[in-house]
Amino acid sequence: MMSTDAQAAIARLRDSGLLKSKGLVGGKWVDSYDGKTVQVQNPATGDVIANVPCMGKRETDDAISSAYNTFYSWSKRTASERSKCLRKWYDLIVSHKEDLALLITLEQGKPLKEALGEVSYGAAFIEFFAEEAKRIYGDIIPPTSSDRRLFVLKQPVGVVGAITPWNFPLAMITRKVGPALACGCTVIVKPSEYTPLTALAAADLALQAGIPPGALNVVMGNAPDIGDSLLQSTQVRKITFTGSTAVGKKLMAGSANTVKKVSLELGGNAPCIVFDDADLDVAVKGSLAAKFRNSGQTCVCANRILVQEGIYDEFANALTKAVQNLQVGNGLVEGVVQGPLINEAAVEKVEKFVNDATSKGANVILGGKRHSLGMTFYEPTILGNVNSEMLVSREEVFGPVAPLLPFKTEEEAIKIANDTNAGLAAYIFTKSIPRSWRVSEALEYGLVGVNEGLISTEVAPFGGAKQSGLGREGSKYGIDEYLELKYVCMGNLEA
Repeated sequence: MMSTDAQAAIARLRDSGLLKSKGLVGGKWVDSYDGKTVQVQNPATGDVIANVPCMGKRETDDAISSAYNTFYSWSKRTASERSKCLRKWYDLIVSHKEDLALLITLEQGKPLKEALGEVSYGAAFIEFFAEEAKRIYGDIIPPTSSDRRLFVLKQPVGVVGAITPWNFPLAMITRKVGPALACGCTVIVKPSEYTPLTALAAADLALQAGIPPGALNVVMGNAPDIGDSLLQSTQVRKITFTGSTAVGKKLMAGSANTVKKVSLELGGNAPCIVFDDADLDVAVKGSLAAKFRNSGQTCVCANRILVQEGIYDEFANALTKAVQNLQVGNGLVEGVVQGPLINEAAVEKVEKFVNDATSKGANVILGGKRHSLGMTFYEPTILGNVNSEMLVSREEVFGPVAPLLPFKTEEEAIKIANDTNAGLAAYIFTKSIPRSWRVSEALEYGLVGVNEGLISTEVAPFGGAKQSGLGREGSKYGIDEYLELKYVCMGNLEA
């Protein structure tokens, strides 16, 4: 039996018109051509929220044709016209903030307060790129002879395939679609089959904002078939993906046949380094935010907390007290700050990592098992005396597990931190300004937070080094990923 809270939330979403359960192709809401559907479940309860189309190659091919046919007219609109559409989209997202947050909590599980934060964060990308649309400047190059003029144009790359994950079902879409639409590209979004409803609601608001039919399409369901269709099409000129490194490598390889532009934001293994000269309160607060946001299900989560020996015991005790106060439960319930993991496989992965660590000498300081609430809830966990040989240090746990690794010197911390193929985010806690500079520069990561655990913002470039991806999202740098440079040489101007 569905809870009263969930029933009320679904009724509210139906009344608002934002509970869409069909795909969007060419401005039309469509079912899968063979009638197959996939269930969208609330991970906190197992309740089925909706059935959505299980789409595949044929639907994706039609979405590509629609995007391709719309590209010419959309890209020819003035920057100011595109900017106004995006601004209206931003306004609509903000005015439906509570409904979108409800939708995120229902299908993804994160607490409502956190979901509201995601809506604000996601909307900020649309606002930023609405403004940036008007700032795509070219260049005039001093010519090599007097009868020539040389200039550089920046033009939209074309049709974009955007493949997005379940952990931030709105923000990962707006961070890609915002800049794409701003510069004149058209887009096919393939959201996660776990969280398609937020994508569909956002797309509906885009249509209401005046973004033309075909400029933004949403298909979901059979991920391999949809992916293959996007990769094989010569009309799709760019793939942008947020997700696992393994899938990112497949998309990169698959893009080679048609030489597509690729942006990849892949897995992380973020070190959080707490030096013995850190402000303990700041370090605990920052580590808590970096580790336990979204129940540890973010790619920039602190995956390894490296603590200098001189402060190790004190930090471990303080972090334990803070984590003990984290209320676990259904995200619709007031006061809950830790929701469920996305599915059973996610819980089994966390169990595997914790068992591996304890079998190799780590000790469970707090938690370490499934929560008494059942379903996919897992206790917020702290592991002590972890080392670099354990799975929890080598791979992303993607759950509410904080492994503490002791270290002696700054040099050792940098070596441990960089000993991974990942290179997305890293965190440092220290009162020393010289150390902040030294360590920030030495870390092989695309993002570094110093005395701060929440560093993502629309105005700064987001992306990783090494096998954590290619390209940057957000900020003025993020729009370059959707543009081609064209050099024009005009001769015989003196004739």
